[in-house]
Amino acid sequence: MLAVRVRLFAALREAMGWSEQRVTASDATTPLTLWRQLALEPAEPPAGMRVAINQQFAAWDEPLQPGDELAFLPPISGG
Repeated sequence: MLAVRVRLFAALREAMGWSEQRVTASDATTPLTLWRQLALEPAEPPAGMRVAINQQFAAWDEPLQPGDELAFLPPISGG
């Protein structure tokens, strides 16, 4: 079992209705598999979506470790 802290930001947080959860995952070993397990919307991460593990940008296939903090960061526009 893998226990991680998951954080959502910006529009993703608003769409899902939560900002942070502690998640115990049996099969989710990467940010991508955890995205799918959590049934985040859309079903596949959109272009420009970034992930960070322990406050460092990471790849979608980066292995997760117990106790990691995983953040999903949607593209941000502004001016």
